[in-house]
Amino acid sequence: MAGLAERKARAVAAGHRDAVVIGADTIVVIDDAALGKPSDAAEAVSMLKRLRGRPHDVVTGIAVVAAGRVFAGTETTRVVMARYGDDVIDCYAASGSPLDKAGGYAVQDLDGALVDAVIGSYTNVVGFPLGLARRLLAEVGFPLSAPPA
Repeated sequence: MAGLAERKARAVAAGHRDAVVIGADTIVVIDDAALGKPSDAAEAVSMLKRLRGRPHDVVTGIAVVAAGRVFAGTETTRVVMARYGDDVIDCYAASGSPLDKAGGYAVQDLDGALVDAVIGSYTNVVGFPLGLARRLLAEVGFPLSAPPA
């Protein structure tokens, strides 16, 4: 995962040599198969049926490029999906929302009704693991403050 994130970050950094550039990419993994973004509503329906009521992993790779140096890492979070009905799947897929999301869903969509549990980093499941990003930025010499306790 970090490899694709690195390629994205390097592509942007090539035109912005003095910038700190972050690249990220997320996939959903179930049964040793990687699910990216569905190509159409039918594929989204298939993914959502496959995930329904089951656990899977959300894996995000992040790469930070600064002054030609790369710092990269991955975050993995376990997600347990709800046992939503076919009517929910059909309506959600028809909305178009799943088409730009790995695994065909967003944890925050439908007020979280698609997901029963997130075990690990919630921000990773949203698509950008803040803890990992904060650590990598600190390594590159660009520390961010911690959130208030």
